[in-house]
Amino acid sequence: MRYAGYRLLSLAAALTACAKEPSRPKPEELRGPRLLQAIPKPGFMLQNLDGSPFDFRQATRGTLSFLFFGYTNCPDVCPLHMANLAWAIRSLPLEQRRAVRVVFVSTDPERDTPDRLRAWLAQFDSTFIAVTGTPTALEVAQRAVGMPPALREGELPNGGGYGMSHAAQLWAFTPDDSAHVVYPWGMRREDLAADLAKLLRIWPPPP
Repeated sequence: MRYAGYRLLSLAAALTACAKEPSRPKPEELRGPRLLQAIPKPGFMLQNLDGSPFDFRQATRGTLSFLFFGYTNCPDVCPLHMANLAWAIRSLPLEQRRAVRVVFVSTDPERDTPDRLRAWLAQFDSTFIAVTGTPTALEVAQRAVGMPPALREGELPNGGGYGMSHAAQLWAFTPDDSAHVVYPWGMRREDLAADLAKLLRIWPPPP
């Protein structure tokens, strides 16, 4: 009888533990636009700010990695994406934040010096990774995710220098080394924050 009672207590404890464990969210619960077919993480090569090679696939393996192509003189799209992403990451528990990487690829290496990139990204989050490369390498990287390469535009008014036309989407590569969702410009930071936690639970990092 004691043995049977012990088994019943153990079963009850197990059922209670299962009941308390939240169910894993489903991809359709994500708020960002989902891709019809997942895109494998590309393995393009660029340069870190110290000039060393940067292999995107290798450097972000096993993490939730956000990839964005932009430039520091951008008046709207780039700072808004970085600000929203930084806010969303700060809303996560520390353990989850450690599994997130943000890679900002400068498409304007002429003006985006290493010092400028460091200072600009530090306004949002000092852990964000800045990389750049030659015009050829940048074109290869952008086309690797199906985007047209950024182009230099004419001079801006009032001595504002030149502008750059570039894609505005933020790619989210989950720990399975695939992109299942992409975030357009104008995505609310609250929606982005809600998705971050879900992405890490649907496609969790390796143990």
